[in-house]
Amino acid sequence: MAELVNYRNLAQEINHILKTGQNKAAVSVNILLLQTYWQIGQKIVEFEQKGNLKAEYGSELLKNLALELRNYGKGFSRSNLTYMRLLYIKYPKSETLSHKLSWSHYFEILKVDNDLARNFYEKQCINENWSVRELRRQKNSMLFERLALSKDKEGILKLSSHGQAIINPGDLIKEPYVLEFLNIPEHFSYSELELEQKIIENLQHFILELGKGFAFIKRQFRISFDSRHHYVHLVFYHRILKCFVLIDLKIGEADHADVGQMNMYLNYFRTEENVEGDNEPIGIILSTEKNSVKMEYALGGISNQLFISKYQLYLPQKEELQRELERLLDSDNN
Repeated sequence: MAELVNYRNLAQEINHILKTGQNKAAVSVNILLLQTYWQIGQKIVEFEQKGNLKAEYGSELLKNLALELRNYGKGFSRSNLTYMRLLYIKYPKSETLSHKLSWSHYFEILKVDNDLARNFYEKQCINENWSVRELRRQKNSMLFERLALSKDKEGILKLSSHGQAIINPGDLIKEPYVLEFLNIPEHFSYSELELEQKIIENLQHFILELGKGFAFIKRQFRISFDSRHHYVHLVFYHRILKCFVLIDLKIGEADHADVGQMNMYLNYFRTEENVEGDNEPIGIILSTEKNSVKMEYALGGISNQLFISKYQLYLPQKEELQRELERLLDSDNN
């Protein structure tokens, strides 16, 4: 019996050594690969800058290099060489490259033209350990622009430099939330309960859209007063802010009655559900439409952390969000 236990311990120790070695090897290979591609980009740019190209040859440089390097595999296609060149241009100091990110991450990050947005996606990949697939999704959903639209210029620059920091309840809010993963046609008629069910079926994607720190508690959370029952669509707990987050879903425009109802839910949770160490609960009403002026009056005088934000079932128009962000930055300068 003792020999069996000793053997199992031995197998576990060897297994741990192998996994550790594999992880270290993968990190080392990634560092070497990034440095190699950066150096290739450096050589291409320096060759161009020294004027060693004739004008008619310059446009064919990467194409010819791809042909020269074809024996090294598909990793040296014209497209990849283009991004190796861009890697050096955007990161002229190789030590600024993160060893936590792969070439595949940087390949996607370099596709972002806006410097502020590109810096944000790099920092967020590092902070939240995004896969390349998740990075693509967040880029396509214009996460940076949606977070930035709720901030002033200083907040936008901080978002770009450090990624999303969850410090205050307002840091959770996006405008709009994008639920394209539910695969509901844009003009399809559905009820709030049907929308809720779709979210539950795609809960992992919904939590990723909500952002870092959310843990699911319950759907249709029942609150009872005087033999009458009320139901919160979705209840989460935020482990960073240490508080409950209540989400109500609205088809169409949120109104003052929805605000009053959520305010009641928040008061209930503060009194009946909070325990020692919990902070004030947060309420988010997600609606397809929002009248900002009306909501300003509806929220006036409410001390609870209550937010109204829009959601949409399709990816936002890139140009529209970028124009709005540029307008915000310009107006902040005036």
